[in-house]
Amino acid sequence: MRKKQPTAIERLLEIMARLRGPGGCPWDRKQTHHSLRFYAVEEVYELLDAIESGDDAALLEELGDLLLQVVFHAQLAQERSAFDFDAVARRIAEKLIHRHPHVFGDANVSTAEQVLAQWDELKRKEKQGTRHERGSAFDGIPRHLPALMRATELLKKARKAGLWNGEISDPKSLGLGAGSGRWTERRLARALWGLVEMAQVRGWSAEALLREESKRREKAWRQLERRCASASAGAGPTDSPKAAPPKPPVAGYRRPKRASRRGA
Repeated sequence: MRKKQPTAIERLLEIMARLRGPGGCPWDRKQTHHSLRFYAVEEVYELLDAIESGDDAALLEELGDLLLQVVFHAQLAQERSAFDFDAVARRIAEKLIHRHPHVFGDANVSTAEQVLAQWDELKRKEKQGTRHERGSAFDGIPRHLPALMRATELLKKARKAGLWNGEISDPKSLGLGAGSGRWTERRLARALWGLVEMAQVRGWSAEALLREESKRREKAWRQLERRCASASAGAGPTDSPKAAPPKPPVAGYRRPKRASRRGA
């Protein structure tokens, strides 16, 4: 009887196991989850380059390189008897089914915005009561995101939580000249570039400076978030709705709206 040929993914898993096994590759055998952690980041950036180039051959190559990182980490986990590649695939398959009840169940949503809201709510419920439960709107933002991406995510979370209303700082206070002019994407890009130049000539790291400012903003928002939660928990039905909110610790603060009876 003719032996069944392994699938492409089975062959890849076999190759990875051999590279890590006795008589395998000295470099591969030496690696750990920790030593590999930045390779995945590098591969993602190379994948972005391939996508933007529109080159399908490059896209094929970079998707394979990124898949290798998944396979490598799964092999390391299997050696620790933690989980294997099949468990990784099963977990993401189950998550996709559970997070898409409008496709695999009876839920009814019709817009992309409703899908995202449903996804976030299901995600919150999944983590509820576990060690991964998020007590703050800012939990879950990866610490190692590039500074500008992290600042953007913090602002998104703050706005969604009602801690920032979209107001921007006065351009004059930022040293960007009069604020009466019309801001365009090009003008903002030049301003950002100018700030990076300013940091560079002074021997400062724009990345590190923005990261530190984000830490300060996040700390202030988290403090305000806790104060608002305490105030809401201590407020009774007869409390005056005109009670003063906690003093805003950062610019652009907006006190979260009280939940209506219907939304409770």
